[in-house]
Amino acid sequence: LSGSARGPPPVSTNQAYSQYAQGDIQNGPPPMDHSMAQPPVCQPYSHGAMNLSGPHPSYPQQYGVQPSMQQMTNQMSGMQVGSGPLTSAGPGYAPPPSSEPPISAAYSAAAPPSYTQAPHPVSGAPSQPPPPSEPAAPQPYYDGPPPSQQQPFPSSAPPPSQPFPSSSPYSGPPPSSQPRAPAVSRQQSFPPGPPPPVQQTFPNSAPPPVSQALYSGPPPSSQPGPFPPTFASPAQYPAAQPPSQPGPPHFHSGPPPQCMQGGYPTQQNGAFGQPRGPQPGYAGPQYPGQQNYGAGPAPTPAPTQKRLDPDSIPSPIQVIEDDRANKSSEPFTTGVKGQTPPLVTTNFQVKDQGNASPRFVRCTAYNIPCTADMAKQSQVPLAAVIKPLAMLPPDETRPYVVDHGEAGPIRCNRCKAYMCPYMQFIEGGRRFQCGFCSCVTDVPPHYFQHLDHTGKRVDCCDRPELSLGSYEFVATVDYCKNNKLPQPPSFIFFIDVSYNAVKSGMVNIVCQELKTLLDYLPRENPEADSVVRVGFVTYNKVLHFYNVKSSLAQPQMMVVSDVSDMFLPLLDGFLVNVNDSRVVIESLLDQIPEMFADTRETETVFGPVIQAGLEALKAADCAGKLFLFHSSLPIAEAPGKLKNREDKKLVGTDKEKSLIQPQSGFYSNLSKECVAQGCCVDLFLFPNQYVDVATLGVVPVSTGGSVYKYTYFQAEMDRERFLNDLRRDVQKPMGFDAVMRVRTSTGIRATDFFGSFFMSNTTDVELAGLDCDKTVTVEFRHDDKLSEDTGALMQCAVLYTSCSGQRRLRVHNMAVNCCSQLADLYRNCETDTIINFFSKYAYRSLLNTPTKTVRDTLVNQCAQILACYRKNCASPSSAGQLILPECMKLLPVYLNCVLKSDVLQPGADVSVDDRAYLRQLLSCMDVSESHVFFYPRLLPLVKLDGGSLPMAVRNSEERLSKGGVYLLETGLYLFLWVGANAQQELLSNIFGTPTFSQIDPNMTSLPELDNPFSQRLREIIDSFRSQRSRYMKLMVVKQEDKAELIFKHFLCEDKSASGGASYVDFLCHMHKEIRQLLS
Repeated sequence: LSGSARGPPPVSTNQAYSQYAQGDIQNGPPPMDHSMAQPPVCQPYSHGAMNLSGPHPSYPQQYGVQPSMQQMTNQMSGMQVGSGPLTSAGPGYAPPPSSEPPISAAYSAAAPPSYTQAPHPVSGAPSQPPPPSEPAAPQPYYDGPPPSQQQPFPSSAPPPSQPFPSSSPYSGPPPSSQPRAPAVSRQQSFPPGPPPPVQQTFPNSAPPPVSQALYSGPPPSSQPGPFPPTFASPAQYPAAQPPSQPGPPHFHSGPPPQCMQGGYPTQQNGAFGQPRGPQPGYAGPQYPGQQNYGAGPAPTPAPTQKRLDPDSIPSPIQVIEDDRANKSSEPFTTGVKGQTPPLVTTNFQVKDQGNASPRFVRCTAYNIPCTADMAKQSQVPLAAVIKPLAMLPPDETRPYVVDHGEAGPIRCNRCKAYMCPYMQFIEGGRRFQCGFCSCVTDVPPHYFQHLDHTGKRVDCCDRPELSLGSYEFVATVDYCKNNKLPQPPSFIFFIDVSYNAVKSGMVNIVCQELKTLLDYLPRENPEADSVVRVGFVTYNKVLHFYNVKSSLAQPQMMVVSDVSDMFLPLLDGFLVNVNDSRVVIESLLDQIPEMFADTRETETVFGPVIQAGLEALKAADCAGKLFLFHSSLPIAEAPGKLKNREDKKLVGTDKEKSLIQPQSGFYSNLSKECVAQGCCVDLFLFPNQYVDVATLGVVPVSTGGSVYKYTYFQAEMDRERFLNDLRRDVQKPMGFDAVMRVRTSTGIRATDFFGSFFMSNTTDVELAGLDCDKTVTVEFRHDDKLSEDTGALMQCAVLYTSCSGQRRLRVHNMAVNCCSQLADLYRNCETDTIINFFSKYAYRSLLNTPTKTVRDTLVNQCAQILACYRKNCASPSSAGQLILPECMKLLPVYLNCVLKSDVLQPGADVSVDDRAYLRQLLSCMDVSESHVFFYPRLLPLVKLDGGSLPMAVRNSEERLSKGGVYLLETGLYLFLWVGANAQQELLSNIFGTPTFSQIDPNMTSLPELDNPFSQRLREIIDSFRSQRSRYMKLMVVKQEDKAELIFKHFLCEDKSASGGASYVDFLCHMHKEIRQLLS
């Protein structure tokens, strides 16, 4: 049997009733490949659920009777269902066992893996791993200490104050040479402190009606006995079936079910795999009665009980594969209003027929509630993730550019919406009625056209703005600043030449690369030269400007040492055309590394550097982009000077939020000036210690720029990653001096925005720069009733200056359906987009709200979404069943990944800088990037035949086979995990050596071997990298090596080292929350 990837084992017909069923699922899963039934039409909704999609404090409202602490402790600890005996160590987990057998069929005969006795598997956000106990590669990934059961770091370990690399697991040896004793990684886990109020037990009441048994289980009863599965649902997931023990009736009265007292004992029938042995130091979730949800000493083993089979719960891999099978063959046509697009993991072609492509706009729901009450009751967020300048694949047409001449685009007189397919022409074509506000506007004479017998204009199909969802208008001078056409933009490169920057090799690499990179500045016509002008500045605690005028024989340097009042020392010769001044520029780039080779200056400034770039763009009267290559905390006396405020003791306290807030208002005010000028800032950081990313990132994040981070940068190890990021950043298509506005039809309005931008009012999103990777996420709220007949409309218009200096308007239109029945809402949701929205909302909330409250709010809102579905849309069934909507059955597993991310649940080894960096990074991620960021892709490298990829396996250590090799993609890194018993032929094909011991774990690229397997694997790695906005560095991880801890951090279905729950445990916890809400 090849495992969950192809569907779980067949269900057995007759099972004994499980008193300990977790999430109450019947034993023995049904085949996953059954076609899913549509949910029944729902019953009338009832009002009342609290809306958590806006900012709220924690939720003290009580659901049901408050139980005594003793009841909670005795009956709920560990979420064990029923009343089994407690372990001697108190509520919690017994040591977990070793892995289940491999999922990949080719290696499934491997012996029970012994490697699970290595440090416990860790999981969490696919952003940063936990510390290696001794990095296999000389460069450590985390700056923090390893977990207690590992040995201390070797001499290459960084000092504790230093952050771990942002976008690469291993970025080079740190500058410290002392071994350190390990400290225990004990971070507050889910949720830290006493349980949130939503986790209270139920009053004695009959169970609520249930249906749609995504999870179906036996009816309430305390007697074991045969009970066949009830297939009432789109998909059912049977539960564990332990031996019965005396206890209160199952799920009828008293506390809710509790999961897994005593860890992971042998599995029930219907599952496969060996019983697993104990594992050291495994901490697991705790529930009411315990102070912490995880991170404690491993309790002693409890009497053996049955564990819920992971194959019997919803599998992300199965959902992804089903979507590919059903939706990748036919093009996705956007002409039908309100249809849900294929998942972001599916390769599909889009045909624009009047709505924007999902590559530009993805919605959380494509059938939205007609009333605010219904939206509040369901708690499903209404939002759109918009990527205005997204790149399209070669087989799709770029948005057409429409030029209406001096008259400019046709617009509604009242709401100013742009002409689009939703405008209704009347009176023979002489006037049109706006689809957004219903106002009637005269058609200008030059735009008049007759109507056909259906009321459409006869030229409808010839005009992009009347037939397509996305297109561009050429903007007239009225849309330009000060009513004059813009100049082409400029790029200015600021290179830190302090001691650290020179010593790391960064200065040399940047100067060498710029000589060739300047030939690849962005341009609209690939045949023409770029019109972007360039300038160069170096700095430490003073700034050096360079005159590179084409008439000079040698570049001239001008030093500005008065950084308190920054000015531009030269106008002519600072911003130049590359082709005109090529010889002088190349001479300068050759000289800079030599000039500063022996510098002893360690201090840097930062604020004056941005001020200098801003002054240069003002003087040239153009928009542009500043590229800053910076290495250390700016402590030199100057505006924007910062102090080291890193304090690990604040993590987990109410003052924690101060660590990710900017130190002062200086950079916020500077951002405002930059946005007004169209000055976008991209920051490349090369830190060896704390640099206060939360503050340094303010200007990049507010101006539509990016932050890149290469901690412990080492030229030979990190050069490739840095240069690929830099090349892409310089070359990618982008717009400057942009303003975005989202208009909606009557009944809803845009109320909140997330991303890298600045807002000076409530409607206009201002972006000094907007590139092809950036998204803006918009939340909508009702301000009136909507009609099922007309649906709801949204139009996103972005006014920007192209890289050739032309003012443009890009327009994206989206129409969705409206529903008065909750079942229709739950049928048309997009879970990946909901998770993208929830994570951005949660990460932003951290600025003002304690982390625990943010986590509790997420769990509570997710529980309310699922409880509303069960109450209003599911047919009645046993209270012991966990019932999920078909299109949201992965909401719990993905939400758990968000909760375990390093931003919301950092391990002791996650630096403050890394949390700030990841927070900023996620704020403008699109849905495909956030998907792999939270749930990484794990591929078994068995047979790499043909053009198709091997089928992924689930993100758990149980899926790894000692005889296999696996590729893990996290969106920021690639890991190649090599099992200790991998076949010699496989190793020879990949590494050119047949023995496991000879593989070099420090390699960052695979050898180019002349065999089909090696060629195909390198093609796969290249294609993965081409799909992401950041270059993913490859790390080779050998089984049982120290670096394996980093790799395991991304196995997000397992428990995490920082105390995050496993998928199985979280599902039980979510079931308990839902039952509590329903009671």
